[in-house]
Amino acid sequence: MRTKNKVRNAARVVKGRAQEAAGRAVGNDRMVARGKSEQVKGHLRQAGEKARDAFTE
Repeated sequence: MRTKNKVRNAARVVKGRAQEAAGRAVGNDRMVARGKSEQVKGHLRQAGEKARDAFTE
């Protein structure tokens, strides 16, 4: 199940990057901000998974 979470978190980061790029392309500041927040959420969750792995091994 942890691998599934890691993939989901990585996908969230990629989705955020795409959303940010799309927002920049069309000049939509709100979309850029949403993309950045998605990236941050993905990175934070990835850090949580890494910490969980460090404590369980």
